[in-house]
Amino acid sequence: MRPEILNPLFAEVEAMKGVGAGLAKPLGKLGLNRVVDVLFHLPVTWIDRRKVDVLDMADAGAIVVITLTAVDYRSSAGRGPSRIHATDKDGNYVSIIYFGGNPGWGKKLFPLGEARIVSGKLEMYGQELQIVHPDLVVPPAEAVDLPAREPVYGLSEGLTNRRMGQLAAQAIERAPDLPEWIEPSLLAAREWPGWREALARVHADPADKVARTRLAYDEVFANQLALMLVRASSRRRRGTPLAGNGRLRDALKLPYAPTGAQARTIREIEGDLAQATPMVRLLQGDVGAGKTLVATMAMLIAVEAGVQAAMLAPTELLARQHYETLQKTLAGLPVTVALLTGREKGRARESTLMGLADGSIDLLVGTHAIFQEAVAYRRLGLAVIDEQHRFGVAERMLLAAKAERPPHLLAMTATPIPRTLTLSQYGEMDVSRLDEMPPGRQPIATSVISCERLEEVVEGLGRHIAAGGQAYWVCPLVEESEQSDLTAAEERAASLRARFGETIALVHGRMKGPEKDAVMQAFAAGRAQVLVATTVIEVGVDVPNATLMVIEGADRFGLAQLHQLRGRVGRGDKPSTCVLLWQGFGGEAGRRMLSDTSKARLLTMKRSNDGFFIAEEDLRLRGAGEILGTRQSGDAKFRIAQPEDVAELVDAATADARLLVDRDGGLEGQRGQAARTALYLFERDAAVALLRAG
Repeated sequence: MRPEILNPLFAEVEAMKGVGAGLAKPLGKLGLNRVVDVLFHLPVTWIDRRKVDVLDMADAGAIVVITLTAVDYRSSAGRGPSRIHATDKDGNYVSIIYFGGNPGWGKKLFPLGEARIVSGKLEMYGQELQIVHPDLVVPPAEAVDLPAREPVYGLSEGLTNRRMGQLAAQAIERAPDLPEWIEPSLLAAREWPGWREALARVHADPADKVARTRLAYDEVFANQLALMLVRASSRRRRGTPLAGNGRLRDALKLPYAPTGAQARTIREIEGDLAQATPMVRLLQGDVGAGKTLVATMAMLIAVEAGVQAAMLAPTELLARQHYETLQKTLAGLPVTVALLTGREKGRARESTLMGLADGSIDLLVGTHAIFQEAVAYRRLGLAVIDEQHRFGVAERMLLAAKAERPPHLLAMTATPIPRTLTLSQYGEMDVSRLDEMPPGRQPIATSVISCERLEEVVEGLGRHIAAGGQAYWVCPLVEESEQSDLTAAEERAASLRARFGETIALVHGRMKGPEKDAVMQAFAAGRAQVLVATTVIEVGVDVPNATLMVIEGADRFGLAQLHQLRGRVGRGDKPSTCVLLWQGFGGEAGRRMLSDTSKARLLTMKRSNDGFFIAEEDLRLRGAGEILGTRQSGDAKFRIAQPEDVAELVDAATADARLLVDRDGGLEGQRGQAARTALYLFERDAAVALLRAG
C-alpha cells in the first residue's frame, strides 16, 4: 500500500487550486493528470532577462526589461502590423510591433505619454531597434518582480507558461519532506540537496545541474532497486530443475558446428536449467548470429527432461517461420512441434489444445494466442520469448502463470542493446551475448547514395534481377505529409512494375495475415524477384537468395532499424549489398543536404556490420530516448532522467541499491523504509508487491 505521506501528490490534478475541467483538459494532453505529474513536469529550457535603464544596440538579441513611454501610433493598411513608437528615459527610440491587424490592442496597452514596464526580445531591424510582441506590458505601479531567469515548460494549447509555473509552485508546496533514501556518503560526495529542495531549485532555475542530477539519480535508483527486488523474488521461487540426457541433441544433424559464442551460451543455459531456481536469461545476438539454434538446444534440453517448451513470437509471420525452421531442424527426431496463432481455428486448434493438455505436444510455437485462457499445458517447463523488446513484463507473467511452478525463461532479442541500457532495462536478468557470426556469413557491403541518383540505383536493380538475383526495396517513413508509408510503398511498387513487370511484389503492415504470408512465400520461393515493403520485414524474414537491400529515405530511419533491415540480406553464401538512399533537404543551389546526425548515422552503417558497436553509436548520437524501442508499455519509463543521465548514473545507482539490499537490511531497515517510499513515488511499486507475494 502506498505510504500515506505521498497521498497529497497522488491526488487528481483537479484537487489543485484553480484547476477545473477547463484547465484539466490541456494538462491531460501533456499526461499531467495528478499532482505528482505536475511536480515532475520539469522546465525544458529558460529565458534570461536583462534589466536595463536605456536602450542600447549592444543588447540586441537579449530579452530586456525596460521602462518605455509611447509617443506615437502607426497602423499599416489591411491586416499589416501595428507599430507603437516609444522612448526610454533618455529619449532613445524603439518600435513595439504587434501582428494580427488589431491596432486597438497596442493602443490599450500603451496609452500615449504614460510609462510602461516592458519585457521582450530587443532586435535590430535595419538601423532601428524593435520589440515584437512583448511578453509583458504593465504600469509601474503593477510591476511584478520578474525573475532574472524564467523557466520555460512544455505546453499544450490552452495552457500558458506563467500558469504552468504557478501550478508547479503549488505542487512543490504540496510536496512533503521525505526521508532520505540515498546512501549518506554518496549524498555528501556529490553535494546533492534533499529531494524536495532539489525539486524547488530545478523549477526555479532549470540550469541547476546539481539539483537536476539529484532528481535523475532518484529515479534511476528506484528503477535499479525495483529490478533487484524482482530478481531476488524470482531467485526465491522454486521451479523445476531440468537436466537433459543429451539423447535429442546428440541426434541432431547440424550443417555446421556451433560457434564458440553459441557453445558458451548453450552451456550457460544448461547450467541455469539444472537449478531449482527458475532461469531468467536475456540472449542478445546480432542479426544472424544464430539465436534460433541456441533456443532450439534449450528447448531440446527441456524435452529431454520430460517437460514442454513454448516459444512466443511477436508476429504471426515470425511464429510461422520459427515453426517451419523447427520442423526442418528436428526432422527425424521424436519431438512433436505445433503452431498456435490467432489464425488457427476449428478442428486444428482443438487438436493442438488437446495435445498441449495431454502432453503429446513437446514444443509449441505461437503468438500471444499461446497464453490465452483456453490454453492449458500438461507440464510447461521452459518459455522462450523472441524479440523480447516487443513484450512487457505483464505478458511474461501471463505465460509464467501457465505452469504449476514458474517455468524457466529465455528472452531473446536481435536488437543489440548498449551496456548501460541493459543494466537499467534488464537488470533483473542474466545476460548472454552472441558476438560471433556463424561460418559462411559474409559481411554486407554498404553504399550511401543521394536520392538524386535514384535512376542509377534502379538500373543496378535491373542488372541484379536480370542475373537471377532477388532484392528488397524498403520504402521511407513519411512524416508531416498526407502520404502514409503505405502510399510511398504502393507508388514505388507501381513504378518498378512499370519497368520490370510482375516480378515485383508488395508487402505492408495493413495487409491481412494470409495475404501477407502468400506474398512472402512467393518471394521466398523465387516467384517474385523484388519485394517492395514497409518496415514490416524488419524482423525475422529469411530468404538466402536475396542479396540486395535498397533502403529509400535511409536518413529517416534510426540506426538500429537500419541495421535490422540490412540484416535481411547476407543470409546465404553469396556476397550481399545494402544501398542507403538518402533524401536530406534542399540546400544551396538546389543541392540536397544531410544533417550532421544523419550523416554520422549513415557513415556508421557504411563502416560497420557489428550490431553491438552500432548500438553504442546510436546511444552516443541520440541518447537512449526510444533507443531500439527497448521496452514496451508497462515497463521502465523515465520521466526525469534523460538517456545521458541513465548512462552516467546507472552504475552508482545499481551499487547503491545493492548496498541497501545486502548491507542495510533491504526495505526493512531505516533507509529501506525511505527507499520503499521512493519506489512508490517513482511508481516502481510492483516490486514491493512481488516482494510481499514472494
